[in-house]
Amino acid sequence: MRFLFLLLLGVTAGNIRAGTLQGTVRAQPREGSVDTASAPGAYDSRKYKFVERVDYAHLSDFVVYLDGPVGANSIRPSSPPIKPVGKVLQKGAVFSPHVLPVQVGTTVEWPNFDDIFHNVFSYSDAKPFDLGLYKHPELKSVVFDHPGRVDVFCSIHKSMNCIVLVLETPFFATVDERGRFEISGIPAGGYRFKAWHERLPAQTREISIPESGIVHIDFTLGVGTLPKY
Repeated sequence: MRFLFLLLLGVTAGNIRAGTLQGTVRAQPREGSVDTASAPGAYDSRKYKFVERVDYAHLSDFVVYLDGPVGANSIRPSSPPIKPVGKVLQKGAVFSPHVLPVQVGTTVEWPNFDDIFHNVFSYSDAKPFDLGLYKHPELKSVVFDHPGRVDVFCSIHKSMNCIVLVLETPFFATVDERGRFEISGIPAGGYRFKAWHERLPAQTREISIPESGIVHIDFTLGVGTLPKY
């Protein structure tokens, strides 16, 4: 009985020795770039004729995730006892969500709620696949068994695209509409965490997670560190 009590106590203590990472992610334009708010007609000039206008203040679909072990810490990804399932909807000829982060081994379902056919496919090295033409009530799915970025398209509708970001860690989060994120249950130790966006250079920070409590960190992504041309 005493052994069982100590064993349960150890499990409880192990569960407690985990912290939470909270923070924000925002995008920032290069210093000195054109501000469309103060110069709304700037992109109409010949100088910026072929420049795509980026509204940094309203960029979304940021992802924050643990990017491998640091130092002696050796948290390794493991197959969860229950296979996780994700879902990307097809509605109005749009994939939703546009970015879906998943752990390696996740099955992603692709329901089609339109009255027309779609053909979901990808040529990405991490997971090439082609689901062929189908519509509701037929449901198709894909197991993402290798890490990496998987760009997904519809062969019929060129505007349809999304990204499945396949990660080797269960510790990740998408950023909400206010730019906030939270990742809980992280074992105490030192790690690299990466903030990612499909259109901006990622930012990596080394963070020490305590045995309990919350660590706060803010990420700022932008092109300011890229060389000028």
